[in-house]
Amino acid sequence: MRVESFQLKLPFMFPMSRCLTQIMDKIVAHARSHVRLGINIWKMEARGARGLAASGAIIPRPEILKERRKPRPSFVASLGDDPISEWILTEGKATQITRITPIGGGCINHANRYVTDSGSFFVKTNRTIGPSMFEGEALGLNAMYTTQSIRVPKPYKVGPLPTGGSYIIMEFIEFGSSRGNQSVLGRKLAEMHKAAKSSKGFGFDVDNTIGSTPQINNWCSDWLEFFADYRLGYQLKLALDQYRDSTIYEKGQKLAKNLQPLFEGVVIEPCLLHGDLWSGNISTDSNGDPVILDPACYYGHNEAEFGMSWCAGFGGSFYSSYFEVMPKQPGFERRRDLYMLYHYLNHYNLFGSGYRSSALSIIEDYLRMLKV
Repeated sequence: MRVESFQLKLPFMFPMSRCLTQIMDKIVAHARSHVRLGINIWKMEARGARGLAASGAIIPRPEILKERRKPRPSFVASLGDDPISEWILTEGKATQITRITPIGGGCINHANRYVTDSGSFFVKTNRTIGPSMFEGEALGLNAMYTTQSIRVPKPYKVGPLPTGGSYIIMEFIEFGSSRGNQSVLGRKLAEMHKAAKSSKGFGFDVDNTIGSTPQINNWCSDWLEFFADYRLGYQLKLALDQYRDSTIYEKGQKLAKNLQPLFEGVVIEPCLLHGDLWSGNISTDSNGDPVILDPACYYGHNEAEFGMSWCAGFGGSFYSSYFEVMPKQPGFERRRDLYMLYHYLNHYNLFGSGYRSSALSIIEDYLRMLKV
């Protein structure tokens, strides 16, 4: 549930009441950031091309991060006094940065629009977390961009800030004013799922984050094993460690070990998923075409993409168009809440007990259904 975006957007379709807490968190963070910016904006303008802005972040605890054996592909820029402006004025092919405009909407990172004589760039910064978080985002954006199916911002550069933290520079997309066409969104998303498959199985080349929670993406040949261990199991362990919630942990583990009946007759392919598709990460460009951003990408069962549907407002036309391209599998309705459970658990771990009852209710419903 990544909450930073190019601008503070109203939901693609106004979400259900369960999503209100997250939206309010976003609005409060937006307001606070603008109070700070009102005080400091003259300093940023005076600094011109050297202006940088960054926000604090929730730092994942080291003990819950799993060490990766494979080296990360590098997007890192060379260190300089202002590596952002340096890149824009060299590789970005601009000769002048005319304006740096803060863009609200994030509570993990801070965002700016860099306006230049060769166009605009979108820049996110974080003063405490190193480049690994933005590298994961850049790899996901690039993977989606390569499919040439649904529009995503093209990533350009990730690197460290000289004062600590990191940045990502990407394409600036001018958003449209409409909510967009859900039918087109469904079709474009299905085209991405159909176009991008992995021969390595389920997972991703690097770990990334879902909100500020680490998301483990170790490659696995079996989807049920991957989902049980690295999605449900990981979140259940966080809840146990953080809240000592043995009830939700024990019941959730029982469910994770008995998923097979929900997938009888289902063909599961490792499709490229956005991974965090809620209303705040969906927009349209100036032509009215759908845009998705702020991903938590991995290769997984295509139905897992709808895990944030309780906070995305997907309607009948969305699903109809989607299933014309990616046919519906038997038992889809029975599995829908299973994929929502992952995100409810993550919200519980991020935002507290307000999401516990929803997560526990889904777990108990499945235990009754499966008679375990």
